[in-house]
Amino acid sequence: MAQSLWLFGSHLNIIADRTTTGGQYDLIEGYFLPGTQTPPHRHTRYSEQLYVLEGEFTVWAGENKVVLNAGESFLIPAGTPHVVAALDRPARGLVVAAPSAFA
Repeated sequence: MAQSLWLFGSHLNIIADRTTTGGQYDLIEGYFLPGTQTPPHRHTRYSEQLYVLEGEFTVWAGENKVVLNAGESFLIPAGTPHVVAALDRPARGLVVAAPSAFA
């Protein structure tokens, strides 16, 4: 199951979804151009684990702000308001959304 789409200026590749994981999780690869960020939002049905493959992501989650570099990850629990951004350079990462609901 491979599907690509643009969402809020970022290019997403859905690598796995409920049809291939039995509803356990979704696996999404995301590429953000410099200056790209998601709008503030929250997911009520699933958590997100972000793992940085290349570049740097800045994440605002609840009261926390973290800057993640390649090889680092961050968990955004369900219900937590958050923003994910690539501020100064392109960034590429993997997101595991569990249980499956994003894709």
